[in-house]
Amino acid sequence: MAKMALNLALGLLELALLSAVLSAQKIGTHVAEQHPEMPLWTCSALGDCTKETLTVVMDSNWRWIHDGQYTNCFKDGAWDAMLCPDPDTCSSNCHLEGASIQEYTSTYGVHVVSDGLKLDFVTATQYGENYGSRLYMMEDAATYKMFHLKNREFTFTADSSQLHSGMNGAVYFVEMQADGGLAKSSGKNEAGAAYGTGYCDAQCPHDLKFIEGEANIIDWNSTSNPPVGHYGACCAEMDIWEANSRATAYTPHPCDITGLERCEGVACGDKNERYDGVCDKDGCDFNSWRLGDREFFGNDGTFRVNSAKPVTLVTQFITHDGTDSGDLVDIRRFYVQDGKVIQNSEASMAGVSGDSVTDQLCADLKSASGDTNDFGRKGGLKVMGEALDRGMVLVFSLWDDSVSDMLWLDSDFPATANPTDPGVSRGPCDTTSGKPKFLRATYPEASVTFSQVKVGAIGSTESANRRLGELFV
Repeated sequence: MAKMALNLALGLLELALLSAVLSAQKIGTHVAEQHPEMPLWTCSALGDCTKETLTVVMDSNWRWIHDGQYTNCFKDGAWDAMLCPDPDTCSSNCHLEGASIQEYTSTYGVHVVSDGLKLDFVTATQYGENYGSRLYMMEDAATYKMFHLKNREFTFTADSSQLHSGMNGAVYFVEMQADGGLAKSSGKNEAGAAYGTGYCDAQCPHDLKFIEGEANIIDWNSTSNPPVGHYGACCAEMDIWEANSRATAYTPHPCDITGLERCEGVACGDKNERYDGVCDKDGCDFNSWRLGDREFFGNDGTFRVNSAKPVTLVTQFITHDGTDSGDLVDIRRFYVQDGKVIQNSEASMAGVSGDSVTDQLCADLKSASGDTNDFGRKGGLKVMGEALDRGMVLVFSLWDDSVSDMLWLDSDFPATANPTDPGVSRGPCDTTSGKPKFLRATYPEASVTFSQVKVGAIGSTESANRRLGELFV
């Protein structure tokens, strides 16, 4: 009897393992995946910087998904009913295709340039148009580069001069898994980081086609914009640079969770449950225009930071005791342009002061603008620092916003609010200027360039910051 029970248990285990393999998200074989090169400089406290050539990978949501031959599993916002009647069958039938370096450019508009990348807004292909992109920095061919930023600074140069109102050329960190979710998926994900899987952020996005290797087809709404499924993917997010040529912000978004959580229901924080979810969707944004300085950032020489030209930005993650293990207490920013260091703007909104992100500034901003302080409720900078300590993946993206037209970045938001009320005006753009259909038709040639990415000890990454006697301007 014991032997029979053992044989039965082994048989069930084999069946379970076979089922996991059969239902796994598979890799396509038509095109061998190649990753575009992207350099990274790592700098010591003495200011010595070492360059290494790493790569980036395209997010899986942009990729061709097919049946292993040439039939699409997903087309025009909808899943194929025969190939994808349920999540397991869909994962078993569908293959995530690779992309060559040439296809990164011709299909996705990703160009390798000197010391960086240029991302195109619209790329015309024989199959239709591609809009924007989202890429992750790699440690090696199968693993994302994990950044640990407490008591360190992160620096890069951005050229946002070609980005119009309603566009967002973004650089940020999210608490994805280094392997793209391979281990956590229990065999359901065969593709992993090499194919850009495992995305999550503090908005708990529902538009991901696969989450933890499982097709997100339950309750899939192909008519929404964007199309969405039942589940979302939540994790902590640190927005270093969200910008176009008219406005910019940097924003921490702490969460009540560790790493990626596949959410449903209240945990996702959708619609009227926004502040009941696991992540702080609003974050604490340092937007100079919103905080009262309307002469700081803009697209000509009258602004202190001129977005018509490339600008280097340095973001410093300050701990309470100056050690890597200390609590995060401040996120500072300064800029370098034309060889001059430009100190961040001072908040001048009534009741708010400071030139960096601190828990106090965030609490004052929420109070002055009448917003819910979900940032504080989710643990503020201390919890954000814990995510930075665990390690986060670096993201480069270019996108438009079909949900709110990017008004939260560069215009009046909410659009129906009085723009003279504190915190409503986020930038100079008109409330009708950010509609994706208009942007894609009018500015298809728009692009953003990110280059000279550096990470290192505080004060190490930007030579202008190290020069003795340098004065802020």
